[in-house]
Amino acid sequence: MKLLVTGGAGFIGSNFIRHVLAAHPDDTVVNLDKLTYAGNPENLADLAGSPRHRFVQGDICDAKLVRDLLGGVDALVNFAASTHVDRSLMDPEEFLRTDVFGVFTLLEAVRDLRVPRFVHISTDEVYGSVEQGSSRESDPLRPRNPYSASKAGGDFLAGAYWETHRVPVIITRSSNNLGPYQYPEKFIPLFITNAIDGEPLPLYGDGLQVRDWLYVMDNCRAIDLVIHQGKPGQVYNVGASSERVNLDVAEGILRL
Repeated sequence: MKLLVTGGAGFIGSNFIRHVLAAHPDDTVVNLDKLTYAGNPENLADLAGSPRHRFVQGDICDAKLVRDLLGGVDALVNFAASTHVDRSLMDPEEFLRTDVFGVFTLLEAVRDLRVPRFVHISTDEVYGSVEQGSSRESDPLRPRNPYSASKAGGDFLAGAYWETHRVPVIITRSSNNLGPYQYPEKFIPLFITNAIDGEPLPLYGDGLQVRDWLYVMDNCRAIDLVIHQGKPGQVYNVGASSERVNLDVAEGILRL
């Protein structure tokens, strides 16, 4: 397959590209990334010179560039997003631009060029706070901050393009990822670096919130499975059944 991966210099995207090239020796990847604060070419430094990986710096909101890159592509995988809750409180406009208008730009290009498959990477944050049990794909979306609202907007738009135009879009929503190349504003890498530097570990509230922690390469394998076996128009939740109380994770990091 020939894949266009957007946001491929970020945390999950870079791990996904590395997974694809290792798991599928005949696949090639075009990697489109704007290189914002969270996108780092060093995340893929080990692929420098690979004839199967081509990097292009650019914005998913650039309709002409997106269409130029989609020619002959078998699947588009969209990791490009503004993702941090705290940043969304300070600059919600950028989140709406990337997570909603950017998704619209990709959907329009996929529709016009008849790309066979579009996998849109979302998040379990769109379900809001879950007091008991786990979210199901059919649950209503109840975003609680500009970040999750912007991601929910992209999801709704993707679903609408399937219903209206039969654009072959599939959505994945994963729980909290951890692993290599994660930008250190997120919980686990921030707490690790703060602990190393002797800085406080800034827990929200009483620290008793529960998160399901998913190793990033497990998520990459799930996305790969969805590309090859997922059904257009469907949503697939990706979890690890590895729920941890935030305070316990912080204390574990301090012990290590």
